[in-house]
This record gives sequence, structure tokens and C-alpha cells, in this order.
Amino acid sequence: MAPSETHPRPPEWTIVDFVHRGYWWRNHGILWLNICLILPLLTSAVNGLDSSLVNGLQILPDWQGYFNYPTGKVLGLVNCAQNIGGLIGLPITPFASDNLGRRLTLIVGSIIMLGGVALQFSSTTIQMFIAARVLIGFGLTFCLNAAPLLLIELCYPTQRGKITSLYNTTWYFGSIIAAWVCFATFKKQEGSMWTWRIPTLVQAAAPILQVCLVWFVPESPRYLVSKGYEGQAARVLTKYHANGGNEHDPLVVFELAQIRHAIRMEQEINKSTSYFSLFATPGNRKRMRIIIAIAIFSQWSGNGLVSYYINLVLEGVGITSTETKAAINGGLQIFNLLVGLSSAMLIDLIGRRTLFIVSNSGMLIAFGLWTVTEALFNAFHKTAAAKATIPLIFLYYLFYDIAYTPMLVAYTLEILPYRIRAKGFAMMNFTVYVTTIFNQFANPIAIERLGWWYYIVYCGVLIIELVFVVSSIVETRGRTLEETAALFDGEQPQQDLAITGGEAATMNMTTGRGNIMSQRSVQVVVVQEIHATGSTHSRVESKSSMSLDVYELNALKQNASPSS
Repeated sequence: MAPSETHPRPPEWTIVDFVHRGYWWRNHGILWLNICLILPLLTSAVNGLDSSLVNGLQILPDWQGYFNYPTGKVLGLVNCAQNIGGLIGLPITPFASDNLGRRLTLIVGSIIMLGGVALQFSSTTIQMFIAARVLIGFGLTFCLNAAPLLLIELCYPTQRGKITSLYNTTWYFGSIIAAWVCFATFKKQEGSMWTWRIPTLVQAAAPILQVCLVWFVPESPRYLVSKGYEGQAARVLTKYHANGGNEHDPLVVFELAQIRHAIRMEQEINKSTSYFSLFATPGNRKRMRIIIAIAIFSQWSGNGLVSYYINLVLEGVGITSTETKAAINGGLQIFNLLVGLSSAMLIDLIGRRTLFIVSNSGMLIAFGLWTVTEALFNAFHKTAAAKATIPLIFLYYLFYDIAYTPMLVAYTLEILPYRIRAKGFAMMNFTVYVTTIFNQFANPIAIERLGWWYYIVYCGVLIIELVFVVSSIVETRGRTLEETAALFDGEQPQQDLAITGGEAATMNMTTGRGNIMSQRSVQVVVVQEIHATGSTHSRVESKSSMSLDVYELNALKQNASPSS
């Protein structure tokens, strides 16, 4: 075999050659796209608001009194009710996203959530409150599956890492709203049931916006191509990625070629997809091993102690004032948001793998020191130890937010190919739900029985996490979405994807510069380049791997002058 056959030449053009290089806000297409993407970004904020609301309500004496001071198993059920609803809806959400489309699935979830908010607002018993939380969780899981898929599949190529990292970071924006709304109602409405009913009403704001405005957000071009609507996909990419220019813009041709090739390649491997497809190939098994692991790490790193039981944690170091606990809770959420936003901006500069390693190393050190201060306060009742615990909690979250806040969702979606992306993401959410429910039941019981000794368990878990991250996390920066997903499938798929987009763009650029070619000569050039590509890669017989389809041929024809 000739050397050229073993090591294919790199494509003449890559996506870097065609992307916008100026300030993004001066490109009207990218500007309007990013404005549209605010709507799916809100979904994570809704999740943060809904998930943190009970944490804030537990601090309010009026909520405690209205529902007869729930404790133990009842309190655990209140906290995990939303996740139970999510688990019920989770198995069907990827099928909704893949068949109804990302936008329609987002609308369905928002409508269900609005029903849950109405029930929660009118709750008169703890059982009714729990049922409302279950319904909210059921609707939210549809939104949580569809929104990030829409986000990552619409983003401008050079902004995908940052914007998808912002998605999970906005969780803290919702959490901040929950914490400070509860604090404000406590200060203004103390002694009234409105201290907890007003925060409940705030939950309805984002779902209402999504139901009304999602119609202005374009559908995912990957979804459109998978359903055979390549013309619509081309128009979406042209309007938002090519600044409303020509459908045969080199960037549009490049992206469509890679999207089309990746979907065809996946269809050849899996004629149909199910949850079993997630573990059907060595590449998929490697993906799922990493995804399930980081999903577990995101909940079992000790963060669950503060996320859902900050009241118990602060009382454990002698902080009993309601106002002080509410202020610390609100301040922590603002701190988390700022660190998460900063980390999202570094994801393409430093890289995913480096951020994961720094995050897990820092969490291990900070949580170890936090455990020591808990032990000193409980054993010797030293006030200094209690005071040191608060900054250590902030230090711990600094390291947690470096990786797990921005990259849990972004990294998961990056490494999944299109046909299993919705199902693989649902599996990640399932893992998060299960580990969170376990935490919500186990943590209050363990803290009550073991006290600070329970923190040592998490120290051991953090050591295991660090070993896994160092040995298993794969770097993904500097690649298109399709190229990133192909990293786990061997060298050949990666080469095919790079060359497919590059050669489509090469032909487009070549014919675009030649204003003297006839339609007949364009066809000859296309055929010659297809055969040259086939001989170079010994795959001339595989249309799905290398050849250009009718759409690309038409693009070449229209870019050339009809004169001979």
C-alpha cells in the first residue's frame, strides 16, 4: 500500500479558514443567534431556581410552620420529589427530542412545569406540595433534555465551547434568584404565608417566556438534516452562521458536509438506535464510562451537603441565625456564578482535561481542610474552627466550579455523536437524578448519626475521582462538534470527517474563483476530485464516506459562471 493511502493528505481547507474573525457582535447573524440562544440557556436557570427553592424555603420559619416542621424521611421526600418526577419522565424525553424536535419538546416541558407551579402555589398540605414538586420535575426533564441539545447544535463553531459551558453555569443564576427572593420575602413578609408563596410564583416566569418566545428560535440543523430537511438546515446555517449570505458560503458547505457525513456514518453503524446502542460499540462504551463517571462525581464530591442541606451544615458549626444562614446561602450562589462564568471563558484556552484535573485536586485539598474544621468544632467547640469552615466552603466550591459547573453538560454533549446524543444525555441526567436522590435521603440521616465522620467518606470518594480523571478524560478542544464526537471511534472516522468538510469546501472555493467554467466542466471537475479522493483513501466505492451529494453538486454549479 502506498504511503499516501496509509496516511491521507490533510484537507486544503478547514473550518478555521471560514469562520468570522472579527468581534462577534458586529456580525448580525451571530448576534441574533446568540440572542436566540438566551432562551434555551434559561432552562438551566429554571433548574437552579426549582432545585434550590426548597433549600431556601427550609430556612423560612413560616414555611416550616405552615407544613408542620417536616424532618427526617418527610424532609428527604420534599427535597427529592422533583428528581422523582424527573426520573419518571426521563426515559421518554430523548424520543421526544429526536422525533418532535428540540423546540417542540421544550414547549411541552414548559407547559407541564406551569401546571406544577400552579399546584405548588395552591398547596395546603405537605403531600400536595410534594405532588407539585413531582409534576415540576416531570416537565423540567423534557426541557433539560431538549434545551442543551438545541444549544450545542445551533452554536457558532468557534463559540460552542464557551456557550455550552455557560448553560450549566446559569444554574446558579436561578439558584441566586431562589436564595435572595426567599431572603427578601423573609425580611418583608415575615409572619405571612407569602414568604413562601411569592418564591413559588417566581418559578413561572421563565417557562412562560419559553412558551411564548421559543417560536423565534431556529430548529437544530442537525435535527433537520436527520429528518431529510437539508434545505431548511442550509437556510438556518446561512442566516446565523454566514450572516444571511449565500447558502453556498464555504462555511455552510463545510458544516453541512460534516453533519451529513457524520449522520450517514452513524446510520451505517446503527440502523436504529435505542438505549442499548449506548453500549453497543467500544467507542460508545468508552463515552458512557466517562459520562456516567463525571455525572456521579458532580453529585458525590461533597457538594450535595451544601446544595440541599445548608441549614444542617451551618448549624453543625454553630450558625443558627436565620438571617445569617440566608445571607451565606445567597452569597455562595453569587460566588458560584462568578467562578462558573470565568471558567466557561477559559474552556477553550486551557482545555477540558486540565480544568478537570485542577478541579478534582483542589476539591480534595479544600474538602480535607473543611473536614478538619468540622472535627475541631464538634470535638473541642472552638469558635475559630467554625469561622474557618465558611471560607473553606467557598474555597471548595471555587474548585468545584472550575470544571463540574461549566463542563458537566458541555463535555457530555461534545463527545456524543448525533444519533445517540439525546439518549446519552438522558443517561447522564438519569445518573445525576439517582445519585442526587441517594444524597437527599442519605445525607441528613448520615449527618445526624455520624456527624463530622461522614465527611471522611467524601474524602475517600474524591481520591477515587482524581485517579479516574487523570487516567480517563480525553481532551476535545479545537475540533468541530462532529470531529469531537468521532474521537472515540478510531483514526479512520476522524480522518473521514476532517477530509469530507475540507474537500467540500475546497471544491466550493475552487469553483467559486473560476468564473470561466461551464456547468459541464464543473461536473467533470467534481467527478475527477471524487475519484481522486476515493483512490487516496481506498474508499471510492463508499458514497456515504467521501462523495458529494446532489446538494453540494448544485452548490458548485451555482457558484460557477455559465459562460464557456
